[in-house]
Amino acid sequence: MKIINKADVINLLEQEDSISSTLGFRHSSGSLKKGMNKKINEIAGFCEQIFKVVSKYKKKNEIVFLECSCGKSYLSFVLSYIFEKEFKTRPFFFGVDTNGELIKGCEETRVALDYKNMVFKHGRTIDFNSDKKVDVVIALHACNTATDEAIAKGIKIGARYIMVVPCCQGQLRSQIKDHHPLTGVTQFGLLRCKFADILTDALRSQFLLGNGYYVELLEIVPPKLTPKNVLISARKIKNTNKRGLEQYYQLNKIFNTNFSLQEYFTEQSIGDDQTCAC
Repeated sequence: MKIINKADVINLLEQEDSISSTLGFRHSSGSLKKGMNKKINEIAGFCEQIFKVVSKYKKKNEIVFLECSCGKSYLSFVLSYIFEKEFKTRPFFFGVDTNGELIKGCEETRVALDYKNMVFKHGRTIDFNSDKKVDVVIALHACNTATDEAIAKGIKIGARYIMVVPCCQGQLRSQIKDHHPLTGVTQFGLLRCKFADILTDALRSQFLLGNGYYVELLEIVPPKLTPKNVLISARKIKNTNKRGLEQYYQLNKIFNTNFSLQEYFTEQSIGDDQTCAC
């Protein structure tokens, strides 16, 4: 499978009216909406990283995606279109969101595009179940702890890849105001917000590492376009000695935080062999 980069995805969306019009990216005149520029760039940057990952898959194997907090599911629709057009293959996509109206809209878009390789479900990510084995868990700007649900679900179902671009990391902001060694930094509101973002993604990354994933943090778009541009990309490691969650717990202890990720697991499931039970 060839790798399509961000520029290729943007060019395709500019040229292919059938997908970009159906998704609402175009004016009736045919030009792309300027207000969608940021979203299109985010989707294109995320797609590039996904294509790098799935290029390692054998073509005969169906790839199954789970998009968490999918919203209007722009990402899955664009991925499905490109896979079929450029790679002559059609993965299967699940989309899940707590907003029933958005799920209804996704179903209408699916019908308009005649995509039979997609199923959308109304509900929480953590409650999602399927008979199909999910290979790749994705989430683009799932708000606050919804990103943690996506990570937790990916670990629980043993997804080969977990790829999330977090949005508003608000859970720790009030928790790190004081009672830790860096109060000289976090006493200032603006710095506390920025530091909470960094600490949140560090805790997420350490949790994934401790549960048997190799983790990289990448930028999908320049920070000038949006500061919410960091992709946490995790690949499940096989036949590797897992180091456990020591770094995760150490960060929690240093900053006296109670992070939501661990709440999705029992002590036993994250302690016995340093991997979370399904």
